[in-house]
Amino acid sequence: MNVVRRHRRSLISGTAVAAATALGLGTLTACSDSSAAAGNTDKFDVVASFYPMAYLAEQIGGKYVNVTSLTEPGQEPHDLEISAKQTAQLQESDAVLYLKGLQPSVDDAVAQSEVKTKIDAATLTSLEQHGNEVGGHAAEHDDEHGEEEGGKDPHIWLDPVRYGEVAKGVGAAFEKADPEHADVYKTNTEALVEKLGALDSQYTSGLKNTRTKVFITTHAAFGYLAERYGLTEEAISGLDPESEPSAARVKELEKMAKADGVSTVFYETLVSDKTAKTVAKDANLKTDVLDPIEGITSKSRGDDYFQVMEANLKALKTALGAQ
Repeated sequence: MNVVRRHRRSLISGTAVAAATALGLGTLTACSDSSAAAGNTDKFDVVASFYPMAYLAEQIGGKYVNVTSLTEPGQEPHDLEISAKQTAQLQESDAVLYLKGLQPSVDDAVAQSEVKTKIDAATLTSLEQHGNEVGGHAAEHDDEHGEEEGGKDPHIWLDPVRYGEVAKGVGAAFEKADPEHADVYKTNTEALVEKLGALDSQYTSGLKNTRTKVFITTHAAFGYLAERYGLTEEAISGLDPESEPSAARVKELEKMAKADGVSTVFYETLVSDKTAKTVAKDANLKTDVLDPIEGITSKSRGDDYFQVMEANLKALKTALGAQ
């Protein structure tokens, strides 16, 4: 399930990860009293890898769950290198909720930890292979040139239907691990899934009739969303948010934008907008934010997942010329 990653900062050697993990476990053994606050609270302690996982845990767990995120607000989750303190925190928790393939250092730390309940969101729904293009054009180009370079796309939370499938799996795992509050987890999960269903309906109706079905993004985070709502995502970069596009790719995007009536190049809040603005300027296009919701910061167009998803829908409707 691992995503193909070439991010210089996020890829560290297995030896380094093992050393960091060993250090973390050593720290835990030496100072178990001082680190106890990281876990062993009077609640069900859950360590989440990054915001979309933490949000699920909070919404499903409610007042009975203590959630800690390994990725700080504003930190690019692909860049995370888990610290010794975080490894100790992970060891003290009752459960860990993560998305295998997104953050290699988290994957290694979870594999080496003794946490009883390990919930991998990637096993709770289906992941697909995505390249720079997802949607109608991708199928055409795959026929001509073979499958594009890419990897298993981890951005499942940007599809409300897949995110709902993950929510159901997380809810079931919480019920099993903490049966005393199973009824609450079940009720909260059902409410969250219903809300995600309503969001799916908003997107379906909002994007049904548009002037164009093609949108350009800085990196390929919105493939599942594009497939769900009959759109085509054209990404300047691939699954790695900071990889540099080739001159040929930029030229191809400019030609495609003109042919398909694309008006906007979307960029995101946690990564530089330099490439998006360069492409937009060369092709005489506008720029706007389409947030992959990897974290909530003061720059986010909303305070939580649903608010930002609604802001994304508004931006897409404007860019695509929704009727």
